[in-house]
Parts: sequence; structure tokens; C-alpha cells
Amino acid sequence: MPHINHDSTLKSFYNQDKLEAGCDEAGRGCIAGPVFAAAVILPRNFNHTVLNDSKMLNAECREKLRDEIIKVAVSWSVEYVDNNIIDKLNILRASILAMHKAIDSLAIHPGYLIIDGNRFFKYKSIEHTCIVKGDSKYFSIAAASVLAKTYRDDYMKKIHEEYEKYGWEKNKGYATKQHREAIKNYGLTPYHRKSFRILNNQLNLKF
Repeated sequence: MPHINHDSTLKSFYNQDKLEAGCDEAGRGCIAGPVFAAAVILPRNFNHTVLNDSKMLNAECREKLRDEIIKVAVSWSVEYVDNNIIDKLNILRASILAMHKAIDSLAIHPGYLIIDGNRFFKYKSIEHTCIVKGDSKYFSIAAASVLAKTYRDDYMKKIHEEYEKYGWEKNKGYATKQHREAIKNYGLTPYHRKSFRILNNQLNLKF
């Protein structure tokens, strides 16, 4: 049975017998930019009163937590899959590919995986469990969500400098009204996911 901490509603681990990595992704619902994924192995006795699903934390808190996670993690990794591969594979397969890449990049190989969500393709011979809303239930998945989110946000701020009219430093590639208006006015960029339904008249836009 998972160990439940008294100081937090999140659990330290799912499988107490094996070295466990938590995995999560960020950017799945965006219309521009890559999907990022992280894999994190935390110490057995890890506990935290603030760490939770990255969507429940503000940007400043996420940044501070990122530094803490990187410092204390047994092993961690962040990888991404770009919009062109997303268009080729579809976003579900691309998200899982990004998680596989993150697991590949871990310096220490885990013996068990816990995955945020309800879909995953088996990684090599390692057993896994999918956990819906796992980023608000297990520390390692929450840590992965923070790393994936903060690294993706940094990436979107960087490519915003190439295409400043789309507001990626704020909307991070999500389909906000301002983002859609910019697409109407200036067209799609090389970073947009052309397989997504971006605008009703998308077929009339010049790629």
C-alpha cells in the first residue's frame, strides 16, 4: 500500500518495493510549441508542504520548487517533442513519446513508473501504473509536472522573441483570444501545430 504522509495530502510513493519514477507532461492542450515531459525519482522519505499539481501553483512558486526538486531528486530529466512530430503522431502519442524520452534520459534507471493520466505505452520491461490526476496525489508526479511546466514556459518565452506578436510569453501557446487574433492577422508560424483545429477558417490560412 502507498505510504501516506501526515504533513501532506500527497503520497511519497505508489510501489514501496521498487525505485519509482513519476512522469508528467506539459503543453498537451496548446496550439503552438512542443509538448514537454519530465521524469523524477525522489528520495524515499521525501515530503513537502507546498509541492502539488503545477496548475495549482503560481509561477513564482513553481520556479522555487523547480530549484528544490533538482537539488533533492535522486534523478530527474526533462525532454520535449516538437510540433512537427506532434502533427505526425497526434498529441497523445507525442506526449507519451516525450515521457519515454525523459525516462531514457534518467541517470538512474527506475524499477517502476507512475504516470499522470489514463493512457501510456509500456516502456521497455518496466511496469507502470496510470493515475488520473496523479499530479495531485503523488509527490514524484507533482515534481514532474513542475519541471515539465517550468521548462516549457521558459522555452515558450524564448521563441516568443522570434514571433512577438503571438503573446507566447504570456499565453505559452494556449489558444487565448489574443493568440487567435494574431493568427488571423499574421498567419501560422513554424511553431504552430497544424493538425490542431486552430481557427474555423484554418484551411484558408497560408502555412
